[in-house]
Amino acid sequence: MSTGAIARILVKKKKTNVVRAYYVLPCCLLLLNLCNNLMSYKVAVISDPWVRVCVIMALVLFGSSIVAFAVAPALEALVRALHHGSRNEAGFLGEIAFLVLLGGLVFWLYYQYYIHGAEALLPREWWNPGASMK
Repeated sequence: MSTGAIARILVKKKKTNVVRAYYVLPCCLLLLNLCNNLMSYKVAVISDPWVRVCVIMALVLFGSSIVAFAVAPALEALVRALHHGSRNEAGFLGEIAFLVLLGGLVFWLYYQYYIHGAEALLPREWWNPGASMK
């Protein structure tokens, strides 16, 4: 393997790491935060504060493990597949389209949560008793 080939591999790896570090992982963390907010909304029906805190801690630990070890690597692999899926610019455009859609989805979900409340993102059967849309 020539030095040029090794350099190209390292540059591709660095680009993937940049996308992961500065876009995919932060989007996953925003989604995790949104899930934590929804989970806090749902556990409000637990009256015992000790049990409520234990449930919140367990769900946050479980959720962050899922994001760190499953969701973020899966999205990174999808971005890599979109980028490397084609030898021409369609692969690059696919990656850009995916990243724009991911950012748009995260924005829309946060907008729904903060403007309309948790009920906007949950099925009616999951609403807390006495809850109504803002």
